[in-house]
Amino acid sequence: MRLPFIGDNVDITQTRVMVDLFMANGFSYFDTSWGYMGGKSEEALKTTVVERYPRNSFQIATKCPVFVVKTAEEAKAMIWTSLKRLGLDYVDFYLLHNLGGSRTQFFDDYGMWEYLRELKDKGVAKHIGFSMHDTAEALDNLLTAHPEVEFVQFQLNYDDWESPSIQARQCHAVAKKHQKPIVVMEPLKGGLLANPPESVRRVFEEANPKVSLASWGLRFAASQENIITVLSGMSTIDQMRDNVSFMANFKPIAPDEMPVIERARLAISKISSIPRTGCEYCLEGCPQNIPIPKVFGAYNRKLVYNDLEAAHMQYMVDVLNKDKAKDCVACEACEKVCPQRIGIVENLKLIAQHLDTLPSIFDD
Repeated sequence: MRLPFIGDNVDITQTRVMVDLFMANGFSYFDTSWGYMGGKSEEALKTTVVERYPRNSFQIATKCPVFVVKTAEEAKAMIWTSLKRLGLDYVDFYLLHNLGGSRTQFFDDYGMWEYLRELKDKGVAKHIGFSMHDTAEALDNLLTAHPEVEFVQFQLNYDDWESPSIQARQCHAVAKKHQKPIVVMEPLKGGLLANPPESVRRVFEEANPKVSLASWGLRFAASQENIITVLSGMSTIDQMRDNVSFMANFKPIAPDEMPVIERARLAISKISSIPRTGCEYCLEGCPQNIPIPKVFGAYNRKLVYNDLEAAHMQYMVDVLNKDKAKDCVACEACEKVCPQRIGIVENLKLIAQHLDTLPSIFDD
């Protein structure tokens, strides 16, 4: 989803160079989706990988975000559109895309779990799984209800390892409990951890000025147990060169490096942001169904990392099919039960000014 572009089109020349460098260093897993770049991501994979390499030399994972369509027929047609774009008869990994919150219901309503098994039985998908943005409890419920899935994909990075909303460590523990291997997404938090705030940068550079900041995040994620692969959304040839330089001969995070990770996490926590926990008391009485903790979490990407684009993208995902910050009616039901006495209403007004004024990433 972060391929290089020239104008409105994927830069095929640069992508081809990146693919060749990736493959030459022994890597083979390419992650895409029906929805990435309006289909241009899958089409670029056909041009740069499928048409240039033997089929047994690469693995392609693609996904179906069925919450963006209106019928089961449209949802089930996604795989065939993806295969046509990719120029393939089958995909190695097929995922139900971005479960979590109200989005999960679409997959149930459209019969996608049964359809996923059919695709595997027919050989159209070699391995089946799902990606999600939700709590460890939600992941546990999904894996209990659907033991047939072979793997799971979720966000895991050192910043979100103890996050009360992302719950990366807890989700990792749940996947291990169910004996499901993990594909890691957002190991660099959408690139934010490759260019962290100055206080975090100092921690890493004092520990080892010779390695890239991105290497700490990717190695942390890859050092966890039960990992299939770690997805890095590389957009430039330099990013590719850097990543393969330390992942081709991978060395896990050493015991004496873990305190560095902890100091970096502590430095991030000290940066001014909207406080929040995982209590979710504010949700119980909200008449507008605003996912307040997730809204705050998205906006904190702007406050901590000064990245409005990343904040907006996360916000649009979190409020999909729910009310937005601008829909707050200032009833203060949330503030009456907040154990941290956060000024929730005023914060929602501020977030609405910054995030609700931007165009939706889901608009046609």
